[in-house]
Amino acid sequence: MICGFLVLDKPAGLSSHGCVSRVRRAYGLKRVGHGGTLDPAVTGVLPIALGPATRLLPYLSGDKTYRGVVQLGVRTDSDDLEGQVLEQQAIPPLNTAELEAALAPFRGAIEQRPPTVSAVHVNGERAYKLARAGQAVELQPRPVSIHGLELLSWNQELGQLELEVSCSAGTYIRSLARDLGETLGCGGSLARLRRTEALGFGLEQSVALEELESDPRPALVDPLVALSHLLQHRLEGDQMPGWRCGRLQSCDPAWPIDAPVLVVGPDGNLAGMARVQAGGQLQPRLVLDAAG
Repeated sequence: MICGFLVLDKPAGLSSHGCVSRVRRAYGLKRVGHGGTLDPAVTGVLPIALGPATRLLPYLSGDKTYRGVVQLGVRTDSDDLEGQVLEQQAIPPLNTAELEAALAPFRGAIEQRPPTVSAVHVNGERAYKLARAGQAVELQPRPVSIHGLELLSWNQELGQLELEVSCSAGTYIRSLARDLGETLGCGGSLARLRRTEALGFGLEQSVALEELESDPRPALVDPLVALSHLLQHRLEGDQMPGWRCGRLQSCDPAWPIDAPVLVVGPDGNLAGMARVQAGGQLQPRLVLDAAG
């Protein structure tokens, strides 16, 4: 049974869904899904789950890291340079200290308004579909966390600054570019973006799209490795029949209630996932090789 994660270095010009389709064909599987959509123009880490690992995606860390270039002096309808230009303004002379001062309010827990051209749902429809149909879209700010925001370089002549951003799931770097431009009084849009980390995976683990055509195909990351940050419970041989039938299992009573637990079979392979219940009990949530 194929079950694991492939870390793809997504190229520009291909959608996340298109990458999933390529992986389906390469591995001969229907059950394939990705963790964290990347816009077609964005490159970098795209974790893809194969087989039963698709049900493990919610248990991975949601934090992400990006390297991006912000173009000041340009405001677009999509908050990146792929969109229609709405306004162009002169870029004021700026030094590193002034840029650092402008970046400071964006660090930590903030409220962020998603781009109008985004996958956010508005009355059951995707915002980008409404926007492209010419409908006015009013998106409300949402809480996000920017754990790290580092100014890597500044080019006054081009009006471009390069940033490294570590953030929570749901953070839009396009919104950060837009809001930074507003703070500086000249407007801003995202010029380029590359994701370097996502769901606990990094670029060093990634494979190029072309490698899907190789023989053998790229090796998958074992779920036990990908989920090693979770609590782990190993079943004894006589506990396997009960586990396969979805019965409660005893665990350490000191474990926090509702904590996710990686359940390992007697053979050392993944048996499934569980949640801690009161009284030191594990409630099965995902059972591989379930009975019946």
